[in-house]
Amino acid sequence: MTDTQGGLRGWAAGRRRSLSRLRFTSLRLRLVVVFALVALTAAVSASGIAYWLNREAVLTRAQDAVLRDFRQEMQNRAGALPEHPTQDQLQRAAGQMAASSQRFSVLLVAQDADGKTVYGNSGGINGFALEDVPESLRTAVAKRQKAADGDKESYHLYWQRVVDHGTPYLVAGTRVIGGGPTGFMAKSLEPEAKDLNSLAWSLGIATGLALIGAALLAQAAATTVLKPVHRLGVAARRLGEGRLDTRLRVSGTDELADLSRTFNNAAEALEQRVAEMAARDEASRRFVADMSHELRTPLTAITAVTEVLEEELEAETGSMDPMIEPAVRLVVSETRRLNDLVENLMEVTRFDAGTARLVLDDVDLADQITACIDARAWLDAVELDAERGLHAQLDPRRLDVILANLIGNALKHGGSPVRVSVREADDSIEIRVRDHGPGIPEDVLPHVFDRFYKASASRPRSEGSGLGLSIALENAHIHGGEITAANSPDGGAVFTLRLPRDASRLTEEGGGDAEDSRTGTDSTGKEGS
Repeated sequence: MTDTQGGLRGWAAGRRRSLSRLRFTSLRLRLVVVFALVALTAAVSASGIAYWLNREAVLTRAQDAVLRDFRQEMQNRAGALPEHPTQDQLQRAAGQMAASSQRFSVLLVAQDADGKTVYGNSGGINGFALEDVPESLRTAVAKRQKAADGDKESYHLYWQRVVDHGTPYLVAGTRVIGGGPTGFMAKSLEPEAKDLNSLAWSLGIATGLALIGAALLAQAAATTVLKPVHRLGVAARRLGEGRLDTRLRVSGTDELADLSRTFNNAAEALEQRVAEMAARDEASRRFVADMSHELRTPLTAITAVTEVLEEELEAETGSMDPMIEPAVRLVVSETRRLNDLVENLMEVTRFDAGTARLVLDDVDLADQITACIDARAWLDAVELDAERGLHAQLDPRRLDVILANLIGNALKHGGSPVRVSVREADDSIEIRVRDHGPGIPEDVLPHVFDRFYKASASRPRSEGSGLGLSIALENAHIHGGEITAANSPDGGAVFTLRLPRDASRLTEEGGGDAEDSRTGTDSTGKEGS
């Protein structure tokens, strides 16, 4: 059954590839159509000219032979008749004329001695009649011509081609010079028409064969031209997928070979550039990570000292000199800020290196948000709208980091009360954090998640490191979620966090290794627990 399904899938894929090659926008089809049109135009033109020339030659040759024979018979037979012949004489002469080599039908018209019109027909009563002769031809034959210098004859031989019941005929007529009967002739051109039809069929078949040959040649030419283009497209897709060692085999010296060489040179330059950038990026990450680890040791000692100094300040025993008290408070604040910055830098380094992992647990969202707010003493400034019992498979530590950054950012840059609402949508959850401040300027919105971005250039220093929102976004991404920022129509900024209800699929794909790093927040200067 599996082999059958695989065969059907392969057949369907091959059919799709064939159809894609024949789509109307494909270069292959356009080349075949152009070749076919050119061949069709040339073949039809050549066949038409050949047919016309052969038709004229065949008809002219047959016509000249018939007219020459008819003229000769009129001179020999009709010219030997008396000026006023009887009907019997006309009938006998018409029969003798029709017995010539051309086998045409003859009609002789004359007046007898009594002035009565008499007819002589080679075909009897139902043979060739005067009504079969076109009126225009009869008029031309009966008209007496004026004598000219080059032509002394009073009557000429006239002819015309007619079609009767689908059969072509040559009809001619003339009058005996010097007095005598008028003769008409009708000759069937059906044999010549059959020959011409055979010629037309032959030319049509030749045109069809030429069209098929042109299509085959176009297909061969298209394959020759498009095969390197197809290889180039495949190589470009591989290059776009990150396989920077992709190269094309170059053969020949034509334009396509030059294009392949150019692609190989570009791919080689790109591979070198990416390798250099990756090396610099790796060196930068290693520097940040090493610097952060190296700073931890002295920071631990400094933090211990500042904690002692902070306890002395809070004890209010008077042992602290009032003159140095502001400096001590500044040292405590800046030490805490530096500690947060180091923690944030280490977390960013983990994301950049791809070593950050999820440690999933069943999380009650309402309890998790309440714990985050309570741990930072925000209960009086935050309103929570969350239904109890709404659970999700998430990393609780990273969720706490996201919530702490979003809520802390809303409290610091927006205005209280900050409202946090939780909604369930299909297989995901949506957490909205809205403040009541002035909102986010439109030019700042695209950059709120950028690292170290400061909304105001006049205040480059702030209590935060400029990494909180970017770390929150990375933590959302590692869950397969997203964070968006916008302004509410009723005023204030709105951050919307969307996470899947179950992120276990991501840990299965990514390996799911646990890591116990801690992530700082910009909003409180405290580490997320």
